[in-house]
Amino acid sequence: MNITFEELRKIKHQLPTGSISKIAQRLKLKEQTVRNYFGANKFKEGAITDRHLQPGPNGGIVNLEDTTILELARTLIQESDRRDAQA
Repeated sequence: MNITFEELRKIKHQLPTGSISKIAQRLKLKEQTVRNYFGANKFKEGAITDRHLQPGPNGGIVNLEDTTILELARTLIQESDRRDAQA
């Protein structure tokens, strides 16, 4: 899947508080690995993720080989939006 780096960061910033930890726990990953997926570059603390950045507009194009983290992040955002709408 291809997504702009800017859009990937936007999704990360929409995540409810504690979501990075939830994603890491559900997928049995280190939290830093999840952060790296969304654009952080601290590879000593977390694994390198299956993403490749190509230069271009909007921060470039990110090719995600595995979208599991992204799909879970979108699910958490949708769940949060539904809870907010009900409140």
